[in-house]
Amino acid sequence: MPFAAAADTTRLYFEEHGAGEPLVLISGQGSDHHMWDPIREDFAARYRVIVFDHRGTGESEKPTDPSGYSMHRFASDVITILDHLRIERAHAYGLSMGGRICQWLGIEHGSRLGALVLGCTTPGNAHGVRRPAEVNAMMANRSTDPEEALKFYLDPFVSPAWAKAHPEYLATARHRVRHPIPRFAQRFHYQASEAHDAWNQLSWIHVPALVIHGSEDQINPAANAPLLAERIAGAELHIIQAGRHGYFLEFHEEASRVVLEFLARHPIMG
Repeated sequence: MPFAAAADTTRLYFEEHGAGEPLVLISGQGSDHHMWDPIREDFAARYRVIVFDHRGTGESEKPTDPSGYSMHRFASDVITILDHLRIERAHAYGLSMGGRICQWLGIEHGSRLGALVLGCTTPGNAHGVRRPAEVNAMMANRSTDPEEALKFYLDPFVSPAWAKAHPEYLATARHRVRHPIPRFAQRFHYQASEAHDAWNQLSWIHVPALVIHGSEDQINPAANAPLLAERIAGAELHIIQAGRHGYFLEFHEEASRVVLEFLARHPIMG
């Protein structure tokens, strides 16, 4: 198995798929690289795609010290993997917490980036639009009952009609809630994500950026998307109409097309 060692010695699992300019796909809170499985080939057909497991998830090591989990640390982990692969610059596409991580990549590691895609994310609670209290409670206190935990991956992520038409999505969600990451890692991921506040530094991002969001997102309300786009000079904004937090799955043809067209306009070697 391929691993890269972070500065604190945490071993990070990664995979590579496809060929072309490098593109790092960054998963959301508590998620490993399998989050990208349904759409990974949309990107691997044109790019050298790198997916990985966040610390605390999947095959990566799971530090038990909460100081090992922060947006800055997660962003540094991405750079660790790029360094391990001797990649000087890469595009980055992050979803939800992955989009928060991408913000810090742009702020702290802009010279290592080509273009940046911020999917279904926020600038942080201090200046962003908070999610509904009932959704936040579901995220903060994940149920240990698989059927109850499954509810989180239904209405907040995709429409009932789409879920019914895609039993493979339900099967994947059931597997995930029956094989969760350690509860301490879930808690540390949630705390790190909730502590995110990049508002004052977003203007430091000077790489091409695309903000993409579903219009019906309850987990990270869509009103956060224009806030981010307005704070980043030259950022593009695309709203997926009727999309929920899983816009990239339910509307993957539109979403992947928009991202690929954006990346094509901003080649690393351009």
